[in-house]
Amino acid sequence: MNKTILFNFTVDKDNNQIKVERSFNAPIDLVWAAWTQADILDQWWAPYPWRAETKHMDFREGGYWLYAMAGPGGEKHWSRADYLKIIPEKFFSYMDGFCNEAGILNTALPRSQWENNFMEKAGQTQVNILLTFNSLSDLETIIQMGFKEGFTAGLENLDQYLEAQFKLRKQNKTNNMERISTYLNFPGNTEEAFTFYKKVFRSEFINGIQRFGDLPPDPNHPPIPEALKKMVLHVELPILGGHILMGTDAPKEMGFSLTKGNNMHIQIEPASRQEAKRLFDELSAGGIVQQPMQDMFWGAYYGSFTDKFGVNWMINYQEK
Repeated sequence: MNKTILFNFTVDKDNNQIKVERSFNAPIDLVWAAWTQADILDQWWAPYPWRAETKHMDFREGGYWLYAMAGPGGEKHWSRADYLKIIPEKFFSYMDGFCNEAGILNTALPRSQWENNFMEKAGQTQVNILLTFNSLSDLETIIQMGFKEGFTAGLENLDQYLEAQFKLRKQNKTNNMERISTYLNFPGNTEEAFTFYKKVFRSEFINGIQRFGDLPPDPNHPPIPEALKKMVLHVELPILGGHILMGTDAPKEMGFSLTKGNNMHIQIEPASRQEAKRLFDELSAGGIVQQPMQDMFWGAYYGSFTDKFGVNWMINYQEK
C-alpha cells in the first residue's frame, strides 16, 4: 500500500462518545462488504490471537449479528449487534452489547450505538465511526477493557485482507463481460503444466503468475511454509477463440485431495449477479454443491458444484 492511512481515535467524555476516522486503500464496495458480511468479518474483527466466530447474521434493518470473540484458550465472549438503519455502501448503524450464546443481552455491561459512515476520499475509502454510550461510566469501562488496542489491531487485520483482495481484483478481470473458462487444479505442478500449454498455444499469461508467497501475511493464520510460497495461486492463459485456461496449485500440504476428474471445472462468468444465481440454481439441481453462491474474498459472487451428470462447474460473477 502506497497511500498514507488515516487513523484518528478520539474520546469525547463530555458527550459519552468515541470517534474513529479510518481510511483504507481499497474501493468502497470491498470495504463495505468487509464490514457487512459474516465470512469476512470473521477474518478481521478480532485482534490476534483471538478470532471472531459468527453464529448468526441477518444484515438488514431489524436484523442482528450474533458472534463470539474466541480466545486461544477456548474461552468465548459473546456480543450482539442489532441493526437500526442501512444505506448500502454509505451508512449503517446498530446497537452493540454483550450477551450470552443465545443472544440474550447482559444488562450489567455497557451497550453502545455505532454509526458508520463510508465515503470515497482521495482514491481511498474512509470510514467515520461514532460510538455513543449511555453514560460516562460505560464509556470508561469500555476504554479500560482495551477497546482502542483491540479495535486498532482488528483494523490492521482488515488492511491485510483488503490488500490481498484488491490486488487479485486489479490484476485479473477488469470488467464484467461474459466469458467461459476452464479451471484446472494441480497438486503442485501448475507452473510446469501452464508453461507447456503456453508453448503449445503460442500465447502469454494474463498478468503473469500469482504465487502463494505474494499474499500479505494473515495474522489469523500460520505463516505459509517456505516450500509452498513458490506454488501457483492463480494463472490465466488465453488459448483459442477467446477461451481462457485458469489454474492453481492445490497441494496436499494445504488439505487438498486431487484425483483425475475433480481437478477440472467449467467456469462460467455471467454478466449479472442475477444470471449467476439462476445458472447456479438450475445447473446444480440434483447435483452436489461444494460451495453455495456467496460473496468471496477476491471480490466475486461465487459458487461451485458437481451437476447430476458428474460434471464440475464454477459460477463466478465479477463486479466491474
